[in-house]
Amino acid sequence: MRPLDEQETTQVFEKLFKYVGNNLKNIVENPSHDASSSRYVFRLQKNRVYYVSESLVKRATNIKRHNLVSLGTQLGKFTKSGKFHLTIQCLGLIAANAKHKVWLKPTSEMSFLYGNHVLKGGLGRITENIKENDGVVVFSMSDVPLGFGVAAKSTADCRKMDPNGNVVLHQSDIGEYLRMEDDL
Repeated sequence: MRPLDEQETTQVFEKLFKYVGNNLKNIVENPSHDASSSRYVFRLQKNRVYYVSESLVKRATNIKRHNLVSLGTQLGKFTKSGKFHLTIQCLGLIAANAKHKVWLKPTSEMSFLYGNHVLKGGLGRITENIKENDGVVVFSMSDVPLGFGVAAKSTADCRKMDPNGNVVLHQSDIGEYLRMEDDL
């Protein structure tokens, strides 16, 4: 487990910024939740990026690298081509700091959880000022985070479109815990 280099840090922060905007500062400067440990840091282990407290990183140095499976919250992974992709495990962190949000009607929740895009007909509410290709966190009407995606249309365009048009392009959802159990 090692700290991210400058290029890796830039890729991770750019991807997180897409979803949380200026709230990225809250994630980076987040003090630890328990008094005994210090701040949270980003670490790389086997091409996966983790968000973990410094005290846990210090305790994990006693474990051999090849024996260490996971540590903290996995934010995403680097592909073989060097691109960074967010994984579903970061949903809690992103949802708490989300800049743009979309709420689904109960009838379209299952469709999204099966990996389908969000249609305008299934849209319950949407935050203002969403632009095309912005990162969006998808919630149920009871404010349970279901996943995240990319806005296919701006908020203004969503109001004018037909009910079968895509509003949010699916990136990841909590149904992946079941569908991709072996890969997580």
